[in-house]
Amino acid sequence: MPAREDLARLRAWTAVPAPVYLGGNQVQLLEGGDALFPGMCAAIDAAQHEVWLATYIFHDDPAAQGIVKSLRQAALRGVAVHVVVDGFGSKATLPMLRQALEGAQVQLEVFRPLERWWAWLQPGQLRRLHQKLCVCDETVAFVGGINIIDDRHDMNHGWTDTPRLDFAVQVQGPLARSVHATTRAMWARAHLARAWREEVRTLARGARPARQAMDLLRQLRGATVLADSAAAQLPMRAAFIVRDNLRQRRAIERSYVEAIRKAQRRVDIAVPYFYPGRSFRRALRAAARRGVQVRLLMQGKVDYRIAALAARALYDELQANGVRIFEYTPAFLHAKVALVDDDWATVGSSNIDPLSLLLNLEANVVVRDADFALALAQRFDAAFAVSQEVHAGVARGGGLRGWLRRAAVAWAANIYLRLAGITGRY
Repeated sequence: MPAREDLARLRAWTAVPAPVYLGGNQVQLLEGGDALFPGMCAAIDAAQHEVWLATYIFHDDPAAQGIVKSLRQAALRGVAVHVVVDGFGSKATLPMLRQALEGAQVQLEVFRPLERWWAWLQPGQLRRLHQKLCVCDETVAFVGGINIIDDRHDMNHGWTDTPRLDFAVQVQGPLARSVHATTRAMWARAHLARAWREEVRTLARGARPARQAMDLLRQLRGATVLADSAAAQLPMRAAFIVRDNLRQRRAIERSYVEAIRKAQRRVDIAVPYFYPGRSFRRALRAAARRGVQVRLLMQGKVDYRIAALAARALYDELQANGVRIFEYTPAFLHAKVALVDDDWATVGSSNIDPLSLLLNLEANVVVRDADFALALAQRFDAAFAVSQEVHAGVARGGGLRGWLRRAAVAWAANIYLRLAGITGRY
């Protein structure tokens, strides 16, 4: 059996850091893949020691191929490159990705793979890796809601002329180390799960699973590179907040609710999938009633009809308390961003629905900085200007029909959560 100190190291590699506000960061808002992918490729191309990347979807269009090229080149020049993708989100393109990375010594892992139909019968398969993270040498990191796919390419609807509205951030400074630890942990969890599956397949029991764990530690040990101390001179305070199924199950939801409860002037939220729990809805209603301008930006161009019906079932309840609701119609909406007053902003992968808040592995950056908040406020105002406001009672229906719609959605959400193993109130 492995020694106690080795088990402690193993737990450290598979754990994610608790959210802490850190000063000395530089956080840049990036709108869409056209801004994100060139910056990500440049960081990978400049990496000297290691690259870690985690994503839900890794597609095979030209944008994704550009990332693959940078990853291959980094690995071929001796950089330790680790990539983890979700087994459901990347299922269709996983063979292409394996082939594209073959021979370059990129360490590719799949989180909860679905190679056979009976994989769906395994516990926890509804809990997916939904994070979009990349970190190079612990000095520069990227966090957001943008998958490795062109913003003009929708996997269900094909190519469009107008890109999705989506955001990410580029982070330099101490916070990059937190992103590094989380991305590394996601890869390590997938790696260990595969190692255990292989042990079961060969019916080799006893000490071999422990040996796999020790092999992982030896492979990863020494890969850590300290962040550039010059970043400590940068001013911005930010926190990296992760939702997992261990110790931080409701961390992202709590960060939203606490900020909304303290709001004095404005709350703007853009999210494609919106079905918050009781405490979240209560915070929004209370903020609007005390005079805070609360605006929600939802999908007007719908990609998943069931998700849109769930969000619209709540429109009447929120509008009755003064919440304004807009639907974004120029393109698909994929952004997961929020702004509270003039100094609290978040960008990340988390929707505001049961899947993101209670099931999936998610990651957001919260920034406490007036200049960053102003940049996001300008993007919000531009998006609201080209959206259609949904007026209370128009085409949504109230009364018994509205109540029945809300009850049906709540019942369906409750069943889904029970199937996923989630109990208690949402």
